[in-house]
Formats: sequence, C-alpha cells, structure tokens
Amino acid sequence: ATHPQALTGSAWLDAWIRYDSGWYLNIAQDGYSFATDRQSPVAFFPAYPLLVRGLAPLVGSAALAGHLLTVACGLGSALLFASWVRARLAKRARWTAVALLLLYPYAVFLYGAVYGDALFLLCVVGAFAFVERRWYAAAGLIGAVATAGRPVGVAIVAGLLVRVLEQQALDRAAAAAPGPGPDDLARPRRPVALSQLGRVVPTLQARQWLVLLSLGGIAGWCWYLWRTFGDPFAFLTAEATWSQAAGPKTWSKWAFFGAILKDPMEIRFVLGAQALVSLGAVLLLRQVWRRFGWGYLAYCLVVLGIPLVGTKDFLGCGRYVMAAFPVLAAAGALVADPARARWVRPVVLTGSATAMLVATYFFGEGILIS
Repeated sequence: ATHPQALTGSAWLDAWIRYDSGWYLNIAQDGYSFATDRQSPVAFFPAYPLLVRGLAPLVGSAALAGHLLTVACGLGSALLFASWVRARLAKRARWTAVALLLLYPYAVFLYGAVYGDALFLLCVVGAFAFVERRWYAAAGLIGAVATAGRPVGVAIVAGLLVRVLEQQALDRAAAAAPGPGPDDLARPRRPVALSQLGRVVPTLQARQWLVLLSLGGIAGWCWYLWRTFGDPFAFLTAEATWSQAAGPKTWSKWAFFGAILKDPMEIRFVLGAQALVSLGAVLLLRQVWRRFGWGYLAYCLVVLGIPLVGTKDFLGCGRYVMAAFPVLAAAGALVADPARARWVRPVVLTGSATAMLVATYFFGEGILIS
C-alpha cells in the first residue's frame, strides 16, 4: 500500500504513487531499516530511491522527484531502444518494436509511476549500447547501476560478458564471411556456435573484462547490508515476509493456481494476464537467439528466469517482461513480417494499446496490476 508520507495533495501526482511507490519514497526520505519478523525496506534495491533522494531538494519533494525521474528514464529508454533496433531490424519491424514497447500493457511504469522499472530499463539498454560500441568500462559502470537497482540486475552481468565473447568470436570470423548489408536486417542470422564462445575466453583483453564492473552495484549493496545489518543478503531474508521464500511451494506456483480457482475475478485477471505475457516472452526466446545472438539470449534467460522461478503467482512479472527488451524487439519483427496478413500488425498494436490504457486507469485508481 502507499506510504502515508507519499500523499501530496495533487490528484495527478498521487495517481502515480501506488503500492511499492510508498516503499521507494520511504527509503528516499528515511533510509533503510531491517527486520526479520515483518516487511522491511531492504527488499528494495537502492539505485532508484537514492536518485530520488538526490533529486528531491531540487524539485521540492521526493514524490515529484520520483515521478520526474521515471518520466525522464522512460523517455531515455525508449530512445535508446529505438536506436538499438535500428541497427538490427528492417524499417517496418523496428517501428513496430518501438510501438510495442510504448504500448506494452505494463508501460505505465515508464510514464511516471514511482517505481524503478524505467531506470532499470534505461541502464540495461544503455549498457548493451555501450558494449556494442566497444566501450567496455562505460558498459560495466552503467551495468553497475542496474545491478544496484533490483535483484534481476545480475542478468546484465551475464548478458554483457557473453556478448563480449560473441563479439570476439564474430571478429575472428569477419574475414571469412562479409557482414550483413541493409537488406539483410529483416532476416535472422545464424548465431556463432556456442563452442566458439568458450574458445575465445583466453583471447579477451583486459579492457574487455571491464564489463564485470557491472557486479559493483550488487556487491556494494551486499557490503552495505553486511556493515549495517550484519546480513549481506538481507534483501533475500526480507522476501520471506512477502511470502516469497524459495522452495517447492513457490516454484510450483501453488498460490497462482489456487488464486485462479478461488480468488475474485479481478485477481484472476491480474495474475492470469501476467502469466500470459510471461509465457509469450518465453516462447519468443528462440527468436531472440536467432536474431540477436547468445549475449541477448543469456540476458533474457536470467532477467526472466529469476522472477518466473522466484514468484509464487507471477505478480510483478508483467513489469519484468518489459525489462527483457530483446523479447519486445523479436515480437516486433514477427508482427511486422511481410508474410503475415496485413491486419495482424494493427490488431496487435490496437489490442496492446487498449490493454495499456486500461492498466493505466487501474493503476491510477489504486488497483494492483503488477
């Protein structure tokens, strides 16, 4: 629920402050605390609330700072995503992919909700953009902000390292096979053989290993928790108070199936929608591999795998699918495929936009959507 201090008196601003927003604002204003017998703020990683705290004195309140930070990061992530797909997809597919991101049902978390999703998306797309330019230190540093942003941030470490290995393997093969021309972007390219990634590990230069600076965010967070509370993994300990402790009951999704059978229709709809988009994301992973390679597949596997395994009922997975941005790009390529019927693209985009508007209304009304 919304923290009492989050209410601002502005109907517009308060509509963006729901559920976990209160935790973020509480951290920004009062810092962290830890308890094992009740819910505590250490379950929320520090990147977003610390930036809110830094911005708040400049704009007058933490609530407004959180809203503006999300808007700025949402815009930045959309622009970076558009740049990323431009180099990888044909024109029709790239615009469809950007539209799918902007009209994704849970894109409300990019448009002003006081949540950390927009910041996380900005950091992971930015980190990959830097590694594509071979700016390894920059990729590692912005990746560190991602790993300080949420537990699934470790996905960026795996993705960046595998992408660097893939680049090295592709560089070695460049002389034997010419690069793709503009007309080839619409066709999937065969990724390098997985065995080649292992062979190039000894050939990496010191500067390429700088992508591992991305571990700094989560390492620093664990160090703070150890120094302050005596438990470097207090965020995992705290998750148990949300009934999300690891174990067969969580992994089997017992709570999800129970909710689908017994809970009110509103809860069934909210959870069922997130299970559906999660299934769609998993089914698109092969397309991610074929079109974008091993590095992006590794990232998507981890960023989707952690919440899909670790959640008891898929709540929150709608937002986490958005973080798997190569999945949205692959979806855009499939929807825009010239071989498909002409009605497919407008129907998909219209349906997604309608769902996004409904989700935005629900969020503003205080109905939990993700």
